[in-house]
Amino acid sequence: MKKEKLEKLATEKNYPCVTISMNTNRTYPANQKDILVLKTLLNEAKERVIKEFGKRPVIELIEKINQLESEIDVNYNLDSLHIFLSNSTKEIVRSTWPTIRNIVHVSENFAIKPLVKLFNRTEEYLILMLTQSEVRLLMAVNDAVEGEITNDDFPFVNDADEPDDTETNSDAKQTENQTREFFNKIDKAVVRMNNSTAMKCVVISTNDNYKRLMKVADKPAAYIGWTNINHNNTTANQSIASDAWQIVKVRQEKSRAEDIKEMQEAVGKGNVITELSEIYRAAKEGRGDLLIVSDDFHQAVRVTDEFSLDLVTDVTLKGVIDDITSEIAWDVISKKGRAIFTTQDELKSLGEIALKVRY
Repeated sequence: MKKEKLEKLATEKNYPCVTISMNTNRTYPANQKDILVLKTLLNEAKERVIKEFGKRPVIELIEKINQLESEIDVNYNLDSLHIFLSNSTKEIVRSTWPTIRNIVHVSENFAIKPLVKLFNRTEEYLILMLTQSEVRLLMAVNDAVEGEITNDDFPFVNDADEPDDTETNSDAKQTENQTREFFNKIDKAVVRMNNSTAMKCVVISTNDNYKRLMKVADKPAAYIGWTNINHNNTTANQSIASDAWQIVKVRQEKSRAEDIKEMQEAVGKGNVITELSEIYRAAKEGRGDLLIVSDDFHQAVRVTDEFSLDLVTDVTLKGVIDDITSEIAWDVISKKGRAIFTTQDELKSLGEIALKVRY
């Protein structure tokens, strides 16, 4: 998820804006059920829009809703589908992350919560396929390989004989130096890519080769981690990316846990707000440093003045924002803060929503 697309959808004010979110299936025949779910949600969206606005003011939006069922191919589904519709906008986003519930939002802005999650958890990174005979560097996004790096450094073929770990002859020291130089050269090439792209690297290799690489690493922080090489499958990009993605996901979970710990420590310093109206105001004022929201928390509100919120239960009332957490999250992100939606148990001590403020 690119920040530009997130910003476009987060900042649109167009009454009505329709957001449809649903869980989907990647494979046949399970994905055939998605057709019926989508049809049901589209009908719900159309009925709500017509009931609240009548047909004439939203005729273009109704037409878009009518067309969508035939435009979405369920064979390309991932784990969730998110549709953003207004008279002037139509965006369809497939996500590798499930959504809490299948739901329709109709409001003056889009419900971007699933996009914030996708934005936070979309990781562009490098995969180093490392053996002592050949080295390849791949670019990946989440669990898919996007391409292979081809430049002066990669791919690299080592013409020297691979050393024997048990070798004890008189050339052992020279062999050790050659091996060290080989890994040093690879490390410097990876660091150059890291410096130019800011992408970190997952290494797929034997344990011995990973240890050798780490011994000479000039910038250990450039490496996310390591997973064992599958010698029977060193060219199937999908399998390679799936293995690497497991390493990245663990790192992301650890990062979210560290964010929650940061929030818990800030509570003792008096820098955390948990009341929704106060959070809304602080986010609007640009004071939000870190927002953490329970994945299953949503709250419909009516904004009564610049910073005041009235909680409502009837989302069909005019002027109601179906889920204010989306707007708060974007206010925090757009003002250089961080916003996280999570199901991790550590959040329970903070409540359903908490904002660490800068001042």
